[in-house]
Amino acid sequence: MVYTLSGVRFPTVPSVYKSNGFSSNGDRRNANISVFLKKHSPSRKILAEKTSYDSESRPSTVAASGKVLVPGTQSDSSSSSTDQFEFTETAPENSPASTDVDSSTMEHASQIKTENDDVEPSSDLTGSVEELDFASSLQLQEGGKLEESKTLNTSEETIIDESDRIRERGIPPPGRGQKIYEIDPLLTNYRQHLDYRYSQYKKMREAIDKYEGGLEAFSRGYEKMGFTRSATGITYREWAPGAKSAALIGDFNNWDANADIMTRNEFGVWEIFLPNNVDGSPAIPHGSRVKIRMDTPSGVKDSIPAWINYSLQLPDEIPYNGIYYDPPEEERYIFQHPRPKKPKSLRIYESHIGMSSPEPKINSYVNFRDEVLPRIKKLGYNAVQIMAIQEHSYYASFGYHVTNFFAPSSRFGTPDDLKSLIDKAHELGIVVLMDIVHSHASNNTLDGLNMFDGTDSCYFHSGARGYHWMWDSRLFNYGNWEVLRYLLSNARWWLDEFKFDGFRFDGVTSMMYTHHGLSVGFTGNYEEYFGLATDVDAVVYLMLVNDLIHGLFPDAITIGEDVSGMPAFCIPVQDGGVGFDYRLHMAIADKWIELLKKRDEDWRVGDIVHTLTNRRWLEKCVSYAESHDQALVGDKTIAFWLMDKDMYDFMALDRPSTPLIDRGIALHKMIRLVTMGLGGEGYLNFMGNEFGHPEWIDFPRAEQHLSDGSVIPGNQFSYDKCRRRFDLGDADYLRYRGLQEFDRAMQHLEDKYEFMTSEHQFISRKDEGDRMIVFERGNLVFVFNFHWTKSYSDYRIGCLKPGKYKVALDSDDPLFGGFGRIDHNAEYFTFEGWSDDRPRSIMVYAPSRTAVVYALVDKEEEEEEAVVEEVVVVEEEEPIEE
Repeated sequence: MVYTLSGVRFPTVPSVYKSNGFSSNGDRRNANISVFLKKHSPSRKILAEKTSYDSESRPSTVAASGKVLVPGTQSDSSSSSTDQFEFTETAPENSPASTDVDSSTMEHASQIKTENDDVEPSSDLTGSVEELDFASSLQLQEGGKLEESKTLNTSEETIIDESDRIRERGIPPPGRGQKIYEIDPLLTNYRQHLDYRYSQYKKMREAIDKYEGGLEAFSRGYEKMGFTRSATGITYREWAPGAKSAALIGDFNNWDANADIMTRNEFGVWEIFLPNNVDGSPAIPHGSRVKIRMDTPSGVKDSIPAWINYSLQLPDEIPYNGIYYDPPEEERYIFQHPRPKKPKSLRIYESHIGMSSPEPKINSYVNFRDEVLPRIKKLGYNAVQIMAIQEHSYYASFGYHVTNFFAPSSRFGTPDDLKSLIDKAHELGIVVLMDIVHSHASNNTLDGLNMFDGTDSCYFHSGARGYHWMWDSRLFNYGNWEVLRYLLSNARWWLDEFKFDGFRFDGVTSMMYTHHGLSVGFTGNYEEYFGLATDVDAVVYLMLVNDLIHGLFPDAITIGEDVSGMPAFCIPVQDGGVGFDYRLHMAIADKWIELLKKRDEDWRVGDIVHTLTNRRWLEKCVSYAESHDQALVGDKTIAFWLMDKDMYDFMALDRPSTPLIDRGIALHKMIRLVTMGLGGEGYLNFMGNEFGHPEWIDFPRAEQHLSDGSVIPGNQFSYDKCRRRFDLGDADYLRYRGLQEFDRAMQHLEDKYEFMTSEHQFISRKDEGDRMIVFERGNLVFVFNFHWTKSYSDYRIGCLKPGKYKVALDSDDPLFGGFGRIDHNAEYFTFEGWSDDRPRSIMVYAPSRTAVVYALVDKEEEEEEAVVEEVVVVEEEEPIEE
């Protein structure tokens, strides 16, 4: 277990002290301690704008009954927020649920009645089925294809009442799961495994419908578990079946373990109700520290509540503290802007809040909102993928060793600061994706889930199966009922409460296989995917979470990090697939690193094309030349592989370049463009790499002494290489500027032509002798000359459509650090006759190490050009008045 000081937290956090005014049975006001200072700034509460939405119609199944509170708000009624829905009867020991879905792991902690419950549990789980109008949001287009209507819903729906609408939406029932065999006939050889997998998914859906009222209600676990606030007080519930006793402790009761003893039900859920103080104020003040003390099989331990929505590392402390986060109404951020429309093509800017400043420090949500989001918008990206949101005590884990799953990282600010960031992104039309970690959890026991109730099997598999030896982390038991509730509710929480627009699921390969993909080389043989090594419980969870996300948030985006190439990974669940929208095309980055270690003469253009296009039919991919993985210390970015130490001395324009710099700048642009052009239906770039950010990422760290006596040197907790030097890309006197301008032009080209999602794609040339790659996507023709010395005049390029072509993007443009060998005013007219299996062709000049994109000029553009030329002629002929 490794801890590190995480640097600066809240500059306004006061010193923590304990009050002597506590009374266990009386008014608790004198014991109210808060880590937040009283704010004297103007309120941040903003009235929501009224806007319209396109609603995607879906048949609903079970809807929760009764009134429901919007998460993050307080009830105006006297009843507890946990009383706003009906609970169902628990399953008898011999019920179908106990026989079909392994009753030993399916404990129903939600079957709880509080002292305020006055509604008898309902056994009627059919709910009300709302018939939605498909015609309101979909239109039947030519060819029988359904497309989204461009007409907005005329009803006044705002982002602020989105949660209420989601509750009414429901999730479609499971389909037959048989379409995958039509899409990929090879899967019929593995029908037994796939049908079993789908039957397990259907049984789980049926059990959730029967005992929880459906996925929609099941995924609102945060309204029952953890801390819930009502008009009369605070209820705290925690699932800890291994604990012998439990008590809620914190600043509010002077950490007295005898003051607030919790009671346990038959499902291992501990509970306590804290009534309001006599003046109506809550028993636990906003911002005060809280923990649960449990007597466990491994001893007495204090743990941060598993469902805590904020945790904080105070000065001079190593473990984090759970913080009761319930700000006054006037201090809560109110979302103002609707979610952007789901983009047709996805251009992702991968980001990390903490290292997003040019200065050597931990950056904030607020600074990212004000400084980085406008940059992303200007660069032309339509999505930002944010890493390290879930709280993680070890900063250098890049956010992947999560300790508190429902808490946004306090290193960067408060939960309301994060909400304001997401709202600003939506205002700019940027989709916000979260890098979510459900594949494993931190090994920490003091501030994480590990050994939460004193056993190693509370949230995780026990023994070796529950431990990832390479990551030194714990592995979830996806067959456990309460683990499903926890993780499904976690996904819903981030989408509903914070308005994220989707997820990039980390480590999915590790989830889907019991070997976790370690020391396994996936060859594409289907035996590797459908056998005893497949963790069916984990795959079923992925199907459930995709079902949940797409059912309640139809425009949400899910991306899976899978290196194995699992078939049907991006096929809808109802058709038998796992349900992701996109797969990360991880092989591409590995291929580029492999090539960059070779001489140019040893590159094979056919190998490049094969890697870029090697993906499954009807399964969309997000491609990238490099991500954060390649930028970490111990690895190299593409720019560093290409230019190495010359980057330190020859990137200034007032100095002569070197052959290494010229080669590096040229190939850096070509690699990115060919990856975006052929690699998939989405594209990703890690922040700063668009301009060839120098050096590597190295988190602040101390010297480590290993058990074998070896020592890993530290960096004296330096933040010097844990930042992004955006100033380099902005400097007009540095060559980084040209790389940044090219990336910007590349994004805007895709925005204009949407070539990544064009149905027309044809690779007409892969010439190993000439080192040429030529392909069409949409109305664009991409021409790449990877030869290091040879340029080709009057080079015949095959094309499909007749007409006039013009240069749309040229990597050799001086604006992009090129040599200006292409005439952008030239027009290229097609010749009839077959060339490279194309009915027509154009003749072009293809300079060495250059990529040029030619666009077909349509009639409207020709007419506009003619008008401009006519105006110019008239102005030239106009006589000068004497």
